[in-house]
Amino acid sequence: MGVIRDFDRKHQDSAVWQFIKFNLVSTTIFWVQLLLANVLPLLFDSLREPLPGILRGIFRPENMDAKYIVNGAVTWGYVLPFFLSNFLANIYGYFVNMKATFKGKGGKYSLPVYCAVLFVLILFSTWLQSIITAALSKGSLAALARTIAAAASGMVQMIVIFPLEKFVLFKKDR
Repeated sequence: MGVIRDFDRKHQDSAVWQFIKFNLVSTTIFWVQLLLANVLPLLFDSLREPLPGILRGIFRPENMDAKYIVNGAVTWGYVLPFFLSNFLANIYGYFVNMKATFKGKGGKYSLPVYCAVLFVLILFSTWLQSIITAALSKGSLAALARTIAAAASGMVQMIVIFPLEKFVLFKKDR
């Protein structure tokens, strides 16, 4: 383990090494999100409350499984598992990346900025997951629909979050 620690110290400011570590952390984030994305529906599937009007334009009933539609609107039972699995996994990732990948502590506004960006990103990712899951749940990949959807949204998030953390939130003053 000393060899890895020494290598990490020597290359801690290398963008390539940070990207490798970021992806290793992202792998753990993916597994946390995947676990939650498959467990949380057990808790929330019975939630039959329709989404508020502002979210109905994003989550269209024609893309959803009928069990998640009440009075022509998608329910919280469909959206919450995707949203919460994504949010909780990424909050975990924020702290691990701050300490292990970028060796920083962030500024006073780092976490609120991260949460605001994450909120918008998760809305987009949750929408993307709903489209992918709906498309795949009718075919031979139905058993893997949530997993594939979570992986696709994870890729989108990685493309946004790595530069945000590296160049904005945990940027070291030189």
